[in-house]
Amino acid sequence: MATAALVQTWARKLLPVPWLLCGPRRYASSSFKVADLQLEMTQKPHKKPDPNEALVFGKTFTDHMLMIEWSEKEGWSHPRIQPFQNLMLHPACSALHYSLQLFEGMKAFKGGDRQVRLFRPWLNMDRMLRSALRLCLPSFDKVELLECIRRLVDVDKDWVPESPGASLYVRPVLMGNESSLGVSSSTRALLFVILCPVGSYFPGDAMSPVSLLADPAFIRAWIGGVGNYKLGGNYAPTVFVQQEAKRKGCEQVLWLYGPDHQLTEVGTMNIFIYWTHEDGVLELVTPPLDGIILPGVVRQSLLDLARTWGEFRVAERKITMKEVTRALEEGRVREVFGSGTACQVCPVHRILYQGKNLHIPTMENGPELILRFQKELKAIQVRCTRWEVSWLHVSPEKFTSHVD
Repeated sequence: MATAALVQTWARKLLPVPWLLCGPRRYASSSFKVADLQLEMTQKPHKKPDPNEALVFGKTFTDHMLMIEWSEKEGWSHPRIQPFQNLMLHPACSALHYSLQLFEGMKAFKGGDRQVRLFRPWLNMDRMLRSALRLCLPSFDKVELLECIRRLVDVDKDWVPESPGASLYVRPVLMGNESSLGVSSSTRALLFVILCPVGSYFPGDAMSPVSLLADPAFIRAWIGGVGNYKLGGNYAPTVFVQQEAKRKGCEQVLWLYGPDHQLTEVGTMNIFIYWTHEDGVLELVTPPLDGIILPGVVRQSLLDLARTWGEFRVAERKITMKEVTRALEEGRVREVFGSGTACQVCPVHRILYQGKNLHIPTMENGPELILRFQKELKAIQVRCTRWEVSWLHVSPEKFTSHVD
């Protein structure tokens, strides 16, 4: 199947928009417009980070932010780029009490040609809108929001790091801002975007594998829940389990589901296994988007790349710990890794499961596939032009959007 057809299939697999949960379709007709964007430049610019010092994720922010308010009565306000500042919230704010809040995470990269590019931002906009509708928060025009974000990145483009592996992390947030303790859809909302320069996930290009705690007593998401939406409420309950993993000598959590202990995600990443399947076929497999799995942008990118290569079978299906354990015993596992915006691709070398440490031979096998994915992604993110990415048979805008 051609990659273009696969992408169309992916689009059809997305869960239907939950309009019935939100009452009448009162949000669909209005949105803010980039043509109305207002700009207020800061009078007190901050000192930019020393390029020779390591950047801690999420600790340093740029000079400006995007801010847009919404009310049921007046609709969306004019979007504005303003100096980075604290928010003023009512103590009964619905986002604070009932987690009526969602967010996105994407990155902007500066290439050798000095151009700044956002990596596949349309997928983030699609996912953000689906999350908003699931929480009965206001709809918006994805094109207009993306253009507002591009303008913000352009204003602060000098903050985009140039060191290898570094980038500008983009964090859009949409939250209910109802000043009431009633549990209901919000009549007020706030959308804002902040920017954060971040360093390489693997300093010095030394790829470090992680160990995982796989404990079926803890469940991240379930069928009929909201695990496939990027909601703030999905993350707070994972902190305790992450601490439990560290207490047992592991860096991350391998989330399992169901009586057969299906693999779902790794920490906040999607998971992949590169192995020889029971039928003797070399395969890259990842769990399917069945309502439990977050549809990661890097996840989709790895699937698109692998299918374009056509060198091994690429599958999206359920994987159980019984299958993994048997494959390890038979020497069929080559690489296990997570994928996400922060790390891109992260190798796994050990799983603690039911009191046993399962050694994963990822690093002994190169890791060839992981390094190849890293190289391909970097080439697209920092060096590609419109024609250079067209070979993937996907609209170039689906992979990168130029800021300037």
